[in-house]
Amino acid sequence: MDTERLEFFRNLLKERLEDILGEADKTRTDMTSTVAPFPDPADRATLETDRNFTLRIRDRERRLITKIREAMERIDDGTYGNCELCGGEISEKRLIARPVTTMCIACKSRQEALERAKGQ
Repeated sequence: MDTERLEFFRNLLKERLEDILGEADKTRTDMTSTVAPFPDPADRATLETDRNFTLRIRDRERRLITKIREAMERIDDGTYGNCELCGGEISEKRLIARPVTTMCIACKSRQEALERAKGQ
C-alpha cells in the first residue's frame, strides 16, 4: 500500500479514536455529575437501565481502542492491509468499512463459517 493510502487510514483511525475518547469523557462527566434523587422508582430504574446500556457501549469501545492502536502499529511496521492468516492483501473497500480488520474477506468468512459449525 502506498504512503498516501496509509496516511488516509492513519487519519481515519485517529479520528475514530478521538471520537471514542471524546464520548468516554462525556460519559464520565455525565455519570459523575450529581443526580437529584428520583421519587419515582420507575424513573430511577430507567436511569439505571440507560446507564448500564451506556457502560456496555463504552466497554465495547474500550476494546475497539485497543484494536485501533494495534492497527496504527501495523501501519508503522508496514504490515497494515495484509491478512494475518493468508498473508494476502486486504481489499481497500474492506479496510474502509472496518479499518481495524486483520483478515481478508475470504479468511474472515472461513473463520465465521467454522465458528458457526462449532456452535451447532
